[in-house]
Amino acid sequence: MPVPEPLEPLDRRITAWMNRNGVTLTRISLGIIFLWFGALKFFPGTSPAETLATDTITRLTGGNIPENLARIGLASWEVLIGLGLLSGKFLRITLLLLWLQMAGTLLPLVLFPDETFARFPLVPTLEGQYIIKNLVIISAAIVVGGAIRRQGGKEAR
Repeated sequence: MPVPEPLEPLDRRITAWMNRNGVTLTRISLGIIFLWFGALKFFPGTSPAETLATDTITRLTGGNIPENLARIGLASWEVLIGLGLLSGKFLRITLLLLWLQMAGTLLPLVLFPDETFARFPLVPTLEGQYIIKNLVIISAAIVVGGAIRRQGGKEAR
């Protein structure tokens, strides 16, 4: 739908601002999420995702990694992603770590359907919803990654 003529200059200014700042704000927002949620995992019992995350790592490793080590490892991984996104440095490596971590976050939907779905496959539990919303994080990371070359090859603005 076209913008009414009197609002055209305002619309141009707003959309130009969004175009200039959208990727940076998305990167910073993702960084805050990863830093915050990762930091919570350093303190047992503070992250709502802790049990499901450590259960997933335990299942994937055949129980060879103790839960405490899995929790600390995941916390460190997520904090590193957060710091990379916030700083804008080493974005290619940071985004690779993010996508690997996101792949891991989707696994409980398959590994633990009784915990992630009230009625499989259409009615997710709160834990399932927490996981499914990661599709937005994945998409946002794709936007950030797609902008690296548009920024003149620089990793951060």
